[in-house]
Amino acid sequence: MSGTRRRSLLDRTFVVALVLKGVDGVVELVAGVALLLVSPAQIEAVTRALARPELHEHPHDPIANSLVGYASGLSVSTTLFGAVYLLVHGVVKVVLVVAVLRDKLWAYPWLIGVLVAFIGWQGYELVVHFSWGLVALTAFDILIVALTVREYRMRRLDRARVAETGAQGAVG
Repeated sequence: MSGTRRRSLLDRTFVVALVLKGVDGVVELVAGVALLLVSPAQIEAVTRALARPELHEHPHDPIANSLVGYASGLSVSTTLFGAVYLLVHGVVKVVLVVAVLRDKLWAYPWLIGVLVAFIGWQGYELVVHFSWGLVALTAFDILIVALTVREYRMRRLDRARVAETGAQGAVG
């Protein structure tokens, strides 16, 4: 019974993690489209407007100053790269998550491979530009890979059993 309860908890965790990854993909799609529609000057103006109250109270606030500095350095090519990057990431995530949730066996190895590639890139970024948010995202992706590998093995075993049972029934 404990094994069944653990399996169903892992199954639910897998589905929730996949849905969250799918939502992440949709957010990336929306952000990518927004970057295509908004100019770097508009991004800078909004960033300055949002940071103004904080900078008025704390002129040396490192986060607000960094955001304003980053926004003022944006170019059309930078925002275009960001848009394409987010759109490709978002489409890949959404397509693979939907396919896995629909139990398309081909999608499991693709999802694992894509996430392992993301984890590799995120590992590099952690070495170059450490951030706790990226640590959390990387840990989440590692969890999804582990759960996807487990689920993929179970699905393949289930299908092999069904195929074996069907073959035995046809012989008998």
